[in-house]
Parts: sequence; C-alpha cells; structure tokens
Amino acid sequence: MGGQSHYSKENRYMKEQNLENKPKRIMLTVAYDGTGYHGFAFQENTLTIEGVLNDCIGTLTGEKIEVIGASRTDAGVHAYGNVVVFDTTSTIPPDKFAAALNTKLPDDIRIMDSCQVPDDFHPRKCYSEKTYEYHILNTKTPIPTKRQYTWNCTYPLDEEKMNQAAAYLVGEHDFTSFCNVESQAISHVRTIISAEATRNGDEIIIRIVGNGFLYNMVRIIAGTLMQVGRGKNQPEDIKTMLEAMDRTAAGPTAPPQGLFLIKYDFPKGLMVDKIEKMSI
Repeated sequence: MGGQSHYSKENRYMKEQNLENKPKRIMLTVAYDGTGYHGFAFQENTLTIEGVLNDCIGTLTGEKIEVIGASRTDAGVHAYGNVVVFDTTSTIPPDKFAAALNTKLPDDIRIMDSCQVPDDFHPRKCYSEKTYEYHILNTKTPIPTKRQYTWNCTYPLDEEKMNQAAAYLVGEHDFTSFCNVESQAISHVRTIISAEATRNGDEIIIRIVGNGFLYNMVRIIAGTLMQVGRGKNQPEDIKTMLEAMDRTAAGPTAPPQGLFLIKYDFPKGLMVDKIEKMSI
C-alpha cells in the first residue's frame, strides 16, 4: 500500500510538470494608434505593430514569439480591438498578460484584454464578425488635431443619402467593385451584416459589420459613400456598382487615417480560462 501511495504521488507530480510545460495559446485584444507604424504585418527593418508585439512578448516570456493577427491593418489605420494569438510555456496567468505587457509596450499600443483560448484556435480561420468605422470630418477648414484620425471633406455632405446608400451593401454580394485590384482573394463574395452612416457633430461615421472584408474594401466603401454625400452619385447607384463587378465602377479609396478596427466577435464558448483544470 505504501509503495502504491508513493507511486501515486510521483505520478501526480509528473503530470503536474507536464501540464506546466505544455504550451498554451493566449489571445490578446490589441488597441493601437497606427499613425507611426508601417501597418500591422511584420516587415524586416521596419516599425510595425506585429514586430513590436513579438519583441515585447518575447522579452516578457524569454521565448521567440511570432503572433498571429486577426487583421493585418494597413499603415496609418487604427484599432480598438484587433486580436492576436501566440503560444507560450510561460507560467504567467493568461489574464495577467495584459497588465504585464502594458508596462513594456509604447504608449501608442495597449493590450485591452488577455485570455487563454483552445490550442487550435486561429483568428483568421474561424467564423467571426468584424466591426469597422470610418470617420469623415465635414468642416470647411481642416482641424489639425484630427488630421491623423479623420478624412476631411470641406464640401457639405448629406449623411441621410449616405445612410440610404449604405443599406444597399447589406447582405451577401460580390464586392469586386469595392476591392483593390491587387487583392489575392479567391472569392470576392462577402456578407455585410449591417452598414450605416450617421452624423455626430462635425463628423460622419460610417459603421460596417461583416463576416469578412476584402483588401481596401471598407476604405473604398467610405470613398464611394462620400461621393453620394456630395451628390456625385445617388444612393441607388450602389446596386449598379455591385452588379458591375468592376473596380472602376465604384468611388475612390479613402485614405487610411480615418479607418478604425473596432472589434471582433467570435462564437460564444471560445474562451477556456474558466474551465476547471483536469483532475490528476
């Protein structure tokens, strides 16, 4: 009996050690001001959001880290809720990574939340709903303090017509007309869940929720809706643009600084932080 008890304790210890050394996948919700960065995706000898995250997480854990980003935003684009995951054997509790990393990151990048997710979770390979906003400053004179976070339009804009036009985007469509010609996407069919344009003082905010977006899609939509707001197109012209499946049919690509990635919504039950540890 004594030998069996000793074996049980040793077996328990070995299992605990194996669990501690087993890599776990951590998900971070990341907010950043994209002004000073050459986009999200890592580039050699270039300042990017991904590069900074890799370095800071690696410094914290002592490991070589390569995060996987949900959205690889362009240079100058901002985020309130981009998502990244990475694997680590660190003993830092998953929910403590946010606070720990925020002591090391520059002021224009912050981790809003951290948690553990299933080992096979990939933020670009599972269903999600993404929310973007595009901000247009509608003033006769540009406001210097807003130049890096809005696209200024000095002409009067009719936000009601812009909102009517946005409604034509809702549903499943081929968005070839609203996609950069350099896109490598196999299919240009995407589903827009909601789209609206509203005014808040001097700003018009275009808010779009969808299950996927093509290269420059939101910025092209913003540029096209501005054309509607100026009276260069009518709201119903959006339907014709979609049917054309031709990039030249839609409006210009809005500049990056007005675009914000607001959030990702993943299926419920994804997080595993609160799952009880397996019995040993």
